[in-house]
Amino acid sequence: MEAHRLTELDSGVRVVTEEVPSVRSAALGFWVGTGSCAESDAQAGLSHLLEHLLFRGSERFGSTEIDQIFDGMGAELNAGTGKETTSVYSRVLDRHLPRALEVMSDMVWRPAFEQADTEREVVLEEIAMYEDDPQDKVFDVLGEAVFGEHPLGRAIIGRADVVANTPLPDIRAFHGARYVPANVVVAAAGSVDHDALVEAVTRWTPARPVSGTLVDTSAPEYEARVRFERKDTEQYHVCLGGPGIARDDDRRFALRVLDNVIGGTSSSRLFQEVRERRGLAYSVYSFSSQYARTGQFGIYLGTREDNLAPALEIVGAELTRLRRESATAAELERSKENVKGRLVLSLESTTSRMNRLGSSVLTGVPLLSVDELIARIDAVTLDDVGALADDLLDPARLSAAGIGPDEALFRSALGTVATTAVAPA
Repeated sequence: MEAHRLTELDSGVRVVTEEVPSVRSAALGFWVGTGSCAESDAQAGLSHLLEHLLFRGSERFGSTEIDQIFDGMGAELNAGTGKETTSVYSRVLDRHLPRALEVMSDMVWRPAFEQADTEREVVLEEIAMYEDDPQDKVFDVLGEAVFGEHPLGRAIIGRADVVANTPLPDIRAFHGARYVPANVVVAAAGSVDHDALVEAVTRWTPARPVSGTLVDTSAPEYEARVRFERKDTEQYHVCLGGPGIARDDDRRFALRVLDNVIGGTSSSRLFQEVRERRGLAYSVYSFSSQYARTGQFGIYLGTREDNLAPALEIVGAELTRLRRESATAAELERSKENVKGRLVLSLESTTSRMNRLGSSVLTGVPLLSVDELIARIDAVTLDDVGALADDLLDPARLSAAGIGPDEALFRSALGTVATTAVAPA
């Protein structure tokens, strides 16, 4: 269950696998070190657009043919773009793994860029849908508040003008600079033979030198900001947050425990105080993200106008109380058991195992065994949680973002927590 094997090919591609003998399927993924952080402002959205274009056919397989091949195998095929990575992944019966690898390799390495204008329109529709969803967009408004002009502050989905107007040769060049062997990890978990996969990856990987210059993604400089977008909505969608910790920070285990205490579970402080005891919101929770040199921690709240100020007052009071008093022993124990339980349950999925392998190897995070992970979680103390809460919830570091009908009302409601949780605008 714990064993994984990692091989770096002469081309620079890394292949990592984990065999799960009890299953008849395999999850396969290509992990590429590019995302919105690898874009200049003039390229904002090209990583996401390129992810879409991979499905529009390759040198050997047309777009419809790709769909037919994976449908004919009863397989799943999908992709995703993040701040720092892009992944193309599938889950197939083990006997179909060689064919899936062959087709996905051609998609990743040799896209034909056919029907580019049609796919631009698809992405533009996705952007329009995103603009219409304040519950989704408010997180990017917070990202802009926390990270400012740094690439981490831009939405992954990109800008409509970039998607619509970037010439196809520029998109090809973007692909050529980033989809290079040394920037790619092939990960598989399930019923998989490592040596056979290495041989097949070697066969389908082209000889391609590293080229191009990626955007500098050094850590941003922070200041607390307030950002608001006016939209006629029934609820105000609010995020409070600030800089977090990097993905290789040893405090990441304490962060998972702290997240559960604040708002990550139904027994968390915010869920209990804001929703269960007072009925001030349907949705309230905490969240965190980790990147190469920094991270983000935040809280989301969606509530009606009349409840906005009292809900934010409760949030501010709870954050202040957590900094002053830390968690209780019972909260610590419950949170740690929750983290361990979710970790082990997630590993019953070959897709989750593949995601863990690919993202860890690509980003340089050590691949710890389950026993090692559990030991690191068990080692988290109340002092660890308290120190991290004192750092992450420092009022001088917190920004605020909101979407709703009235900015003045939003800023007024923030005044209920300005002395305890949110720095002044």
